[in-house]
Amino acid sequence: MSTQDQEAQVDELLALTSIYSDTEFKRNNAAPGGEIQLCLELPADFEISIKSNSATNSSADNFENTVSFLPPIVLNFELPPGYPSTTPPNFTLSCKWLTPTQLSLLCQRLDDLWEENSGCVVIFPWIQFLKEETLDYLNIKSPYEIDVSSNGLQSWMQTTEKTCEDGVSLEKAPYDKRAIQDVQSVPALVRCILDFNEAQQKKVFDSKLFLCNICFMEKLGSECTHFKACEHVYCNYCLKDYFEIQIKDGQVHALNCPEPKCPSVATPAQVKDLVGEQLFSRYDRLLLQSSLDLMADIAYCPRLTCQTPVLKEQKSAMCICSACQYAFCIYCKRAFHGISYCRVTPAQLIELAREYLDADKKGKIELEKRYGPLKKIAEDIQNKEWIQENSKPCPSCKAPIEKIEGCNKMTCSGCKQNFCWLCLKVLSQENPYQHFDDPTECFNRLHVRN
Repeated sequence: MSTQDQEAQVDELLALTSIYSDTEFKRNNAAPGGEIQLCLELPADFEISIKSNSATNSSADNFENTVSFLPPIVLNFELPPGYPSTTPPNFTLSCKWLTPTQLSLLCQRLDDLWEENSGCVVIFPWIQFLKEETLDYLNIKSPYEIDVSSNGLQSWMQTTEKTCEDGVSLEKAPYDKRAIQDVQSVPALVRCILDFNEAQQKKVFDSKLFLCNICFMEKLGSECTHFKACEHVYCNYCLKDYFEIQIKDGQVHALNCPEPKCPSVATPAQVKDLVGEQLFSRYDRLLLQSSLDLMADIAYCPRLTCQTPVLKEQKSAMCICSACQYAFCIYCKRAFHGISYCRVTPAQLIELAREYLDADKKGKIELEKRYGPLKKIAEDIQNKEWIQENSKPCPSCKAPIEKIEGCNKMTCSGCKQNFCWLCLKVLSQENPYQHFDDPTECFNRLHVRN
């Protein structure tokens, strides 16, 4: 190798190292060369679809989405002793979403660029072409469709007539051994595209400044949380305090975007990143419990030391806890009692009787199956309530007295005691009307309605 070639190679590799980050350019320490990853700039709202040509094609094998980034084109190169004076770099091109035919065309274009720049370093012109002109050169526009053959690799031949910028038919382009296609299957390709797009979007988000509408301070995206459904952004410090208060209060369904009336909800991953492992465990437990509470076929083991969720048996009042094997009644939560009625306290019986009165015919039948005859009890309670609302007790014998008509001087039909309906004071037997003439009593209120 001439000294001039050696110096040119060293300078070019040093320039690449200084321009590109460690994730973009990896220098080969064993030989002069390296690997550079080139992420293309896509048009806005770039649509991509993947169609499988396999015999067992199903909807799961097809994919359509709008992306902002696609996995990079990878240029792997090695600088031979005669470079750049006489010999071009040895290289391979690989990409997950370009067909081998398309990659072969790009390899041919890199050879042409070497011929045009013969005797000069060429890695930078290659990089510039691949990064800025690949889409136009291969005539790739949105929506872009990738065909995948039955063996899982992208098809070399497209189903429609396509040409590159130079007018060369893609169908007729020869396959170049330097073109490497390493996709195993449609799911693998889809997963790779989605993961890379999400990672790059986060990278861009982390580097931007956003105004938090809680503390009204500008923060880098790396210090913020992004609600994707509504596009609202808040700083992690404010959201952490907000979520911690909600979780401690048991409001696990209120971990939504703080923007007024915004329905966007934080993902479990976002909650975990903000509040930490311990508080997230409480959130996860309460969220599960609240979800189970909404399920009609779930009951909890009534033992305080257990409380395991139990799936209710169909057409049976018995549940058996899978954790402690306790068999219990789903209605009264006591030990299962077979065909016997559920035992209830007097207070519970009164509530059940009121529920029975308000229930429809089907509801009344169900209640009597569980708790026995409730009709007589409900009628007794209804009568007692009516008596309490429409009568007053005799001040002498406490018998309930109903006033239908007449004056306020009453006589108990049981003990024959005279009394005032208004104040329930016992009146004299000789002159009961004197009470209504006394200014200190119910003066002039003999015929007043109460």
